[in-house]
Amino acid sequence: MTLQEVGDDYTKDGTVDLRGNPVRRSQRGRWKACSFVIVYEIFERMAYYGISSNLVIFMTTKLHQGTVQSSNNVTNWVGTSWLTPILGAYVADAHLGRYITFVISSTIYFSGMALLTLSVSLPDLRPPKCTKTNVEDCEKASVLQLAVFFGALYILAIGTGGTKPNISTIGADQFDVFDPKEKIHKHSFFNWWMFSIFFGTLFATTVLVYVQDNVGWALGYGLPTLGLAISIIIFLVGTPFYRHKLPTGSPFTKMARVIVASLRKAQAPMSRDPTCFHELPLLEYESKRTFPVHPTRSLRFLDRASLKTGPTNKWSLCTTTEVEETKQMLRMLPVLFITFVPSMMLAQVITLFVKQGTLLNRHITSNFSIPPASLVGFTTFSMLVTIVIYDQIFVKLARKLTGNPRGITLLQRMGIGIFLHILIMIIASVTERYRLKVAADHGLVHQTAVPLPLTIFVLLPQFVLMGLADTFLEVAKLEFFYDQAPESMKSLGTSYMTTSLAAGNFMSSFLLSTVARVTKNQGRGWILNNLNESRLDDYYMLFAVINLVNFIFFLMVSKFYVYRAEITDSANEKQETKVLDNNKE
Repeated sequence: MTLQEVGDDYTKDGTVDLRGNPVRRSQRGRWKACSFVIVYEIFERMAYYGISSNLVIFMTTKLHQGTVQSSNNVTNWVGTSWLTPILGAYVADAHLGRYITFVISSTIYFSGMALLTLSVSLPDLRPPKCTKTNVEDCEKASVLQLAVFFGALYILAIGTGGTKPNISTIGADQFDVFDPKEKIHKHSFFNWWMFSIFFGTLFATTVLVYVQDNVGWALGYGLPTLGLAISIIIFLVGTPFYRHKLPTGSPFTKMARVIVASLRKAQAPMSRDPTCFHELPLLEYESKRTFPVHPTRSLRFLDRASLKTGPTNKWSLCTTTEVEETKQMLRMLPVLFITFVPSMMLAQVITLFVKQGTLLNRHITSNFSIPPASLVGFTTFSMLVTIVIYDQIFVKLARKLTGNPRGITLLQRMGIGIFLHILIMIIASVTERYRLKVAADHGLVHQTAVPLPLTIFVLLPQFVLMGLADTFLEVAKLEFFYDQAPESMKSLGTSYMTTSLAAGNFMSSFLLSTVARVTKNQGRGWILNNLNESRLDDYYMLFAVINLVNFIFFLMVSKFYVYRAEITDSANEKQETKVLDNNKE
């Protein structure tokens, strides 16, 4: 290689090795590094969904909890698992960096999985077996048994707080947006990232769920724990090939400084002269391997934070780049709020959808019956197929029509997924109404021990369509919050996606409890321990209405959303400035 070729081989997006040295694109990153990250995700998702997919069944059959209590315990735990990434993102962006934060959190994650496996393996750590048809009549778990079980679950949740927001960001960091080929690969990365997630999920919801239902919970939880150990080892093996982004300070402090400074200058007259606003010299950004962000017209009241007037301390004067980074994070909030309702739908898949399956005919042959939680595998399989079709066919065709490298915009992709959720809940409501009719026609309304003469595959459409919706919505959510976050806040941006899922699960718990209590007080409860006596069809139709209202709000938000400029724009302008300066000389 010539000196010029060597210079061009270094990444231009600020990535370094673990020692802080610049890295060459031919030696680190790209798909070679991503292969370790993606294989890690396959095994890790197998471990996580090996626990969560069948958790509601374990709580019902082994801990003897009712429908509402078990469903809420699942969604509260899942919500916490998706909420803790905010803390993990903060630690990564502000202090330890993504790699170190991830490694430490993986250790905590594995500890929780190991303790959870122990809690389901030892007979003394769960209540005695119960053969009564009414779960309310069974002996409840003791305080110690619940403490060990839920303690393990929430240790696991703390561990995922440091892994979830950082692993996908580490993967995306392996592509330099200043290289045209790598920039295209980065767009495809999120599709294949979600493909890996659901490939691991497919194994969990078929093989692991079957083992748990038919072999035993000790082996059924031991295998996911082993899978997590393998995933961590695979990630560590890939260490020599990773590119890293340096921590840039607390994003929360930076955003707070901008808001405080703008409030302090609320009465100051606004200027249109660019020289009246504080910004660092280009050389200072260059020395930090970062890029300035140019001013935008949105959220103009925050521009006062960089206005050169009054005190010059950090809480009174910020740079234009800091102001624009804060704007970028705030602009995403309405989109974040809109995604809460779709996240509530995902909570139904691993709770009420699965519970419905326990009351249906699950026999495929005389000797084999499908576990209810395995229906989630059809959601996974649907997404695996549609992601490949989307990435390899749809994007290429749409790209020719729109000229957009992604085929369609991220918000358009999200909108299709949100619309599909309306259809899913309508179909789920109609299906449940038919199931209740079958129960009434055969005199099984008050029976739970006898399955209905109706195949479990009647639930298939709602599971398959959920996978199709995820292809559009969940992939777009992840890419949107990563792509639209400023370079110094990528982990925090990714945590917006996990926050969406957390809020959806907590909202699902609240709505389920509220509807169950109110409808029970008014007569026939919509959600009872015996689903044959419940009115889940009305509950699902309520969700359809909520989704419709949310979709209308989404259209309004997406109409006014302004996408952030590519950081390559700043780099190109900086290069043009250098050329002009050289010409002047």
